[in-house]
Amino acid sequence: MVKAMTVEQLLKKGIEILQEGDLSNPFLDAQLLLCYALNVDKIYIYTQKDRQVNEENVDNFLRLVDKRKSGYPLQYIIRKQEFMGLDFFVKEGVLVPRPDTEILVETVINIVEKGQFKDKDELKIVDIGAGSGAITLSLAHYIKNAFVYSVDISEEALKVAKKNCDNMNLQDRVKFLQGDLLNPLKEYNLLKNIDIIVSNPPYIPSKDIEDLQTEVSKYEPRLALDGGEDGLKYYRRIIEQSTDYLVDGGLLAFEIGYDQGKEVSELLRQNKNFEDIRVIKDLAGHDRVVVGKIIYN
Repeated sequence: MVKAMTVEQLLKKGIEILQEGDLSNPFLDAQLLLCYALNVDKIYIYTQKDRQVNEENVDNFLRLVDKRKSGYPLQYIIRKQEFMGLDFFVKEGVLVPRPDTEILVETVINIVEKGQFKDKDELKIVDIGAGSGAITLSLAHYIKNAFVYSVDISEEALKVAKKNCDNMNLQDRVKFLQGDLLNPLKEYNLLKNIDIIVSNPPYIPSKDIEDLQTEVSKYEPRLALDGGEDGLKYYRRIIEQSTDYLVDGGLLAFEIGYDQGKEVSELLRQNKNFEDIRVIKDLAGHDRVVVGKIIYN
């Protein structure tokens, strides 16, 4: 057991340890870990910096810091991640929601707000790859007439997504389905009856996964990352299946890797049913989202 320390001393100690690791923001990580260990908010850390922390809490914090230093994802330690202004419970076994994915959600919300589906009393949306429920629940929260079918092949991911759904009281506007891509929709009489299909599918080429940050390659679920040999495996399958379910004028929206804009756009063009195909960039100027409208000839 280590000796008692003040809040300020403990924070400095945590930062020093994390700076020895390969982490992008050891200062912020130390802050969040200390808040979690002490069950306080950031304001407490700065207004109570001279307060003594007992030996047990010091020891607990330093164990968490060592775990983070090894590359274990911060979000899995503190069991939460903010996304679209909402707090999501996360744990090992589900992909951690990322700010890049907010571009996908914001794109869909903007299209709806501009009136593309203004004649719809209920907007039927499918989210393929529910994960923690970040996309599903953000769309249900911000689009008030949306009903979202949320699909994932992982039972563990669906448990986490359902927990988040319960926490946000959105049970009446979300249905979770387990299975492969759009296959679970077959029994729900939804052929040519879905307005929007949205997905952040696995898109990392198999050979590139080991080159990702340790916290991603070692700890996040490979099933949610591996997009096959060229990273485009799931885009092909979703585009093909989507024509069975989207209404005329329906929207297909994907998150993509920073270098996949041209390839995913071309896959939509090859299908012959899609028009108004656009690539949307993220805040760093990288391609991040591809959208297309389906028109049946």
